[in-house]
Amino acid sequence: MSFLGVDASATGRRWVGPSIDMERQAEYLQQITQLPMPLCKILARRGVAPEQAADFLDPTLKALLPDPRGMKDMEVAAARTLQAFDHNERIAIFADYDVDGATSATLLIDWFRQMGREVTLYIPDRIDEGYGPNIPAMEQLADAHDLIICVDCGTLSHEPIAAAVAKGADVVVLDHHLGGETLPPAVAVVNPNRQDELDAPGYLCAAGVVFLMLVELGRVLRETGRNGPDLISMLDLVALGTVADVAPLIEANRAFVRQGLKIMARRARTGMVALADVSGMNEAPRAYHLGYLMGPRVNAGGRIGKADLGARLLSTTNPHEAQSIASRLNELNGERREIEARVQEEAMTQAEARGFDAPLVWAAGDGWHPGVVGIVASRLKETTNRPAVVIGFDGDDGKGSGRSISGVDLGACIQRLAADGDIQKGGGHKMAAGLSLSREQLAPAMAHLSDLLAKQGAGVQGAADLKLDGILMPSAVTVELIEELEQAGPFGASAPAPRFAFPDVQILFAKRVGQNHLKVSFGDGLSTRIDAICFGAFDGPIGPLLEQSGGQRFHLAGRLEVNHWQGRSSPQLRLEDAVRA
Repeated sequence: MSFLGVDASATGRRWVGPSIDMERQAEYLQQITQLPMPLCKILARRGVAPEQAADFLDPTLKALLPDPRGMKDMEVAAARTLQAFDHNERIAIFADYDVDGATSATLLIDWFRQMGREVTLYIPDRIDEGYGPNIPAMEQLADAHDLIICVDCGTLSHEPIAAAVAKGADVVVLDHHLGGETLPPAVAVVNPNRQDELDAPGYLCAAGVVFLMLVELGRVLRETGRNGPDLISMLDLVALGTVADVAPLIEANRAFVRQGLKIMARRARTGMVALADVSGMNEAPRAYHLGYLMGPRVNAGGRIGKADLGARLLSTTNPHEAQSIASRLNELNGERREIEARVQEEAMTQAEARGFDAPLVWAAGDGWHPGVVGIVASRLKETTNRPAVVIGFDGDDGKGSGRSISGVDLGACIQRLAADGDIQKGGGHKMAAGLSLSREQLAPAMAHLSDLLAKQGAGVQGAADLKLDGILMPSAVTVELIEELEQAGPFGASAPAPRFAFPDVQILFAKRVGQNHLKVSFGDGLSTRIDAICFGAFDGPIGPLLEQSGGQRFHLAGRLEVNHWQGRSSPQLRLEDAVRA
């Protein structure tokens, strides 16, 4: 049954509210905890019992950090890394070109630097070398180094790692992507998503895995009477990697991000400060800023620029170098947006023609830049609530990227395609994956992938559902309430931000701002008035609907946030949908 009777809103979505059982659980939580009812609705949705509420609202590393030694090969990896440090061996870090790779590499660079050592950084070019270790690069590194640490990659890189080993180098892998039936010939492969891991924290991104190894290194150092660097100060990197890699914000990841945001607010990391400033951040950092402002700029280097720019920015201690790299990444991010917009328009047209009812939404085109296909796949996924794959072809060779929805393991399905020979290669994790295939393989591979995803339940949920946590009246919304709701965060993957409906409110003011955004004020007919902002309103139906609707009544839906302006704080609705009351 639709919420507030909304079967088709301005954006064509059906509104879905909390179930009766969820409402009852929220009421029970409120009676026991005396917390505000809107907050109890969020806790009920997350399955938090009354006795768990206090700990959930204050996630700490002490309570939630997994034991590093609970992961296979962790002690071996730490011992080999410490041996390389103690014997002054030559060390190289081979990292992926995305945010998770950049933050993982920077964690190690920072640790070694604080211990008085410099290491070599190598990040492959997305177009020329592709994802993960390759034989020429690994042989080159092995010629000049004794230990190569692969971060956010390497679990499936049997031949490149074997090539490095043949040259006399040892390799340690710190990764989180799905493992195959066999492991590469590395000294250690630390990966919670190895097939032989049973109880490991598979929700971690690579930065989380690297952080756990640093925890283990610190433990070993203390056992030998030595002190290591302050790891808490590095949580800003773990938070950025976790959010930008769309890792589920559950368990230890919640503590990583919550504590990492506090560290980031201190503005102590030179590169992070330059990144925040060029991103236009003028308030305390939130998970939103990591995912939508900072992350895309770090990613821009690996997508359409020089692959190592993000890691160089995050690891530099020179303010002038930081400002220069941040400015360049900002420019590249603007170029990326232009390229992305063109590909997205073509991909959306193609996907619409194919239909949004299947378990998989996909599109493929000639000349689509491989650096933006993942972002476009994410846009398709968000629009359709289906796993999405977007592939760019250069001649007969296609490189694609996919994004999944909660509860559907896309990485395992892509890996199955590769094992069955339906594609040339592929892999990833539950929420994101990459693949390479020929033009001839395209149609049968997408059909097979759709069947595999259907078996996991993809396509069952309505593509046009907007999930809401309940109803709020304007008079109930205060800055204090929004801050209380934020205690249930951070919000992101597997932890969606709360959305509320404001029923039968009057539009008091509506005006276009910028090129395609809409500023709105609405009220309940009494004295309360709330401002709202709808980004991209004129790219869809909401802008035209509300722009000339002064005095009319609507149901509005969206997410609450605090707007900071000229030293004042006030409630604001991030408007996402509307329908005439």
